[in-house]
Amino acid sequence: MKLATWNVNSLAVRLPQVLAWLDTHAVDLLALQETKLTDERFPHGEIENAGYTAHCFGQKTYNGVALLVRQPATEIVHNIPGFADEQARVIAARVGSLRVVGAYFPNG
Repeated sequence: MKLATWNVNSLAVRLPQVLAWLDTHAVDLLALQETKLTDERFPHGEIENAGYTAHCFGQKTYNGVALLVRQPATEIVHNIPGFADEQARVIAARVGSLRVVGAYFPNG
């Protein structure tokens, strides 16, 4: 399985570059950080047209993480269970036999 991660610093701005990169590299899973989009504004259609399913956990203006996967993902978890944090910084899923965690850790 081919995995990659990318701090996009606004998926709304970087979507064309992300789609082009996915087309060139054809990874099985791409973890995104700093999507800076609410779940409602996430570009699911464009991601699906590229052959991926998006699982996102977003916030308006800052933070936000997502997993773009080719295979079905299950056991999707937002944030760390039992840890009270309002920031959208962690998403996890099971993809096949692999447990994948995508996280954003800002400086400071």
